[in-house]
Amino acid sequence: MLNLSAPVAAAAPPVEFLDRDRSILAFNERVLDWATRPEVPLLERLRFLCIVSSNLDEFFEVRAASHLTAAQSNEQKGPYTAESLKAVSAAAHDMVARQYSLYNDELLPAFARCGIRIVSHGERDAAQRRWVKSYFEREVRPLLVPVGLDPSHPFPQVANKSLNFIVRLGGQDAFGRQNEIAIVKVPRVLPRFIHMPSPGSSKGTLFVSLSSVIRAHLAELFLGRDVGQFSQFRVTRHSDLAVDEDDVENLRTALRQGLEQRHYGQAVRLEVSADCSDYLSSFLLKQFNLPALALFRVHGPVNLVRLTQLIDLVNDPKLLFSRYNACYPTQLQPSQSFFERLKRSDVSIHQPFESFDGVLAFLREAVHDPQVLAIKQTIYRTGADSALMVLLREAVRRGKEVTVVVELKARFDEEANINWAEMLESIGAQVVYGVVGLKTHAKMLLVTRREGKQLKRYAHLSTGNYNPSTARLYTDVSYLTADPLLTADIDNVFVHLASQSRLPKMNHLLLAPFQLQRKLVEKINALGDAALQGKDTRIVAKMNALTDEALMLALVRAGQCGVKIDLIVRGACMLPAQVPGVTDNIRVRSVIGRFLEHSRVFYFRCADDETLYLSSADWMNRNMLRRVELAWPVIDPVLRQRIIDECLVAYLHDGVDAWDLQADGSYVRVNPSNPARRHGAQAALMARYTASPQ
Repeated sequence: MLNLSAPVAAAAPPVEFLDRDRSILAFNERVLDWATRPEVPLLERLRFLCIVSSNLDEFFEVRAASHLTAAQSNEQKGPYTAESLKAVSAAAHDMVARQYSLYNDELLPAFARCGIRIVSHGERDAAQRRWVKSYFEREVRPLLVPVGLDPSHPFPQVANKSLNFIVRLGGQDAFGRQNEIAIVKVPRVLPRFIHMPSPGSSKGTLFVSLSSVIRAHLAELFLGRDVGQFSQFRVTRHSDLAVDEDDVENLRTALRQGLEQRHYGQAVRLEVSADCSDYLSSFLLKQFNLPALALFRVHGPVNLVRLTQLIDLVNDPKLLFSRYNACYPTQLQPSQSFFERLKRSDVSIHQPFESFDGVLAFLREAVHDPQVLAIKQTIYRTGADSALMVLLREAVRRGKEVTVVVELKARFDEEANINWAEMLESIGAQVVYGVVGLKTHAKMLLVTRREGKQLKRYAHLSTGNYNPSTARLYTDVSYLTADPLLTADIDNVFVHLASQSRLPKMNHLLLAPFQLQRKLVEKINALGDAALQGKDTRIVAKMNALTDEALMLALVRAGQCGVKIDLIVRGACMLPAQVPGVTDNIRVRSVIGRFLEHSRVFYFRCADDETLYLSSADWMNRNMLRRVELAWPVIDPVLRQRIIDECLVAYLHDGVDAWDLQADGSYVRVNPSNPARRHGAQAALMARYTASPQ
């Protein structure tokens, strides 16, 4: 049992936590704000708009089914009810309406002023219509198979988030029947935006959307029929794979089978054109067994995410952020041996301000060093094209013992991880899949090297994934060490994951699901007790989400005891801040910048005694109790102060990209009264670490 009932100075009202799903949607509102800012380059505004749409897709794919199921059964299932569906639906509808209003009323006119236009069918002149018709006949029509619905042609399987058209037909088919509904599925291989040649005398860049091309030529797909009502539509399906690990013999095979069905899970959202008739929208809702609340009428393309293709097609540097060139990690020298460097002291790398190339170089040296005998690494998200996996393959080829813990259940990366696992196994690497029932989310790499008559270990730990692509976009802290106690802990964790044996007592590491939550609660409670004794106490914690009830209750108690608490929570936060008499000593802020905030940093201070942990774990129940996660202390005082300054202090003083959580659960963007004092943490770190021009 967690001891959360230590005495406090005075009885305080109970805390009422904020709604998790509403908090997730509020995070996306903060992201959407970037798309509204005139000072942000135009293509970047469009990118943020697309990011919000992608986030909403994932929200519906993962979070909506529980609300929907509870509403349809008219039963309360935990926090999910018919009322919770109404609340979430209302917030989502409002956000989607603001997205399309921004797209149509601000972004499209701004693009037009820059000479970039998406030309609709009604705007095309005769020559442009001829070009579009030729493109349709040549590139599109051969791939379309319209399906007229009748008893022998039931409603086709419609894949998750795919583009489709529904058409209501007049007249009779070739057999004299009056089947009036047809479906046209649009293959994913077709580009959603096509560059259209401009007339010789005109300036600018013209595009047409694939949906516009198909819409203009629907009649040609139904010769002899009258095309009446029609609409594009997209259905979003529940996509969180559920595999009973206790009931499968081969998790990899079970997941492969599950992936085949993911695109056809329970429907949770239906998007149609704004002018879609009630007849057609009702038909689709009935077909997908969805209530009216799940219907979204949109004034534009039903999939704003695919507008990212337009960003790549335009690719005008004047409409993009200035290119940021990360410097090579400042504590390292490109020509220096990592093994020699780490014998002196630990090294931290603050990504993406410092380059992820330092991590790649560490693994590359280990692969090519003949004295390195073994390499062990966890894989959560690496992407389909991974330089690290290529290096691990080379390590196997060179005869090193390679052990890889692959998390097959990393959401939406399952297929890539299965493919990497199969490749590594096929060439002789030892591949394990962690612990049944738990996701392995810890990020660690361990190198064992022969030095004279001894074996010495070197390690890399990280708050983020081994993914070179996201390492350029996410803020994370990489940590390189040769500390014998810490590396021994890491080795014990690898042995535990492979053998399922008991863990020995850890020297430095805190490991979930065993003691991470308990140790954090103990540290928070200890500071609360110290505050009651009049000691100066402080907690500053940076993470992506805060939803774990035990940790939130501990923070509330500590704050009521007098601990000053600052929480930097990028996304969902269920702990209300600044509630009079309840959380007066707790401040929560969210920083949304050019890069995605992703590092997890936990700071505890009592008088002059301070402790700093880096971690792979957010403060969520799943991370604490249903995942393998790590937290490790930064013992070197110089490194500790650097991380405090860059990951905590800079963000607490951010006056540009920060939002403060209010007592009512809303967020207010900071707005310092003195413009000269406006400080952006990410901008300052970019200025500090940008690489010198060659």
